[in-house]
Amino acid sequence: MKRNGLIRHLHSHGCELLREGKRHSWWHNPVLNKRSAVPRNNEISDILARKICKDLGIPPIK
Repeated sequence: MKRNGLIRHLHSHGCELLREGKRHSWWHNPVLNKRSAVPRNNEISDILARKICKDLGIPPIK
């Protein structure tokens, strides 16, 4: 999956960019007060994308 697609999915479910790290971006779900790291690679595996969504408490990408 492309990173841009995952970022759009996170935005559409109310997640916000918390901060930029060296190799990861930290995303935050303010409703559930959960956060997760998203790597800066252009391609993110589907398994990792599902884990990020689960960590943030949003539905997985189809």
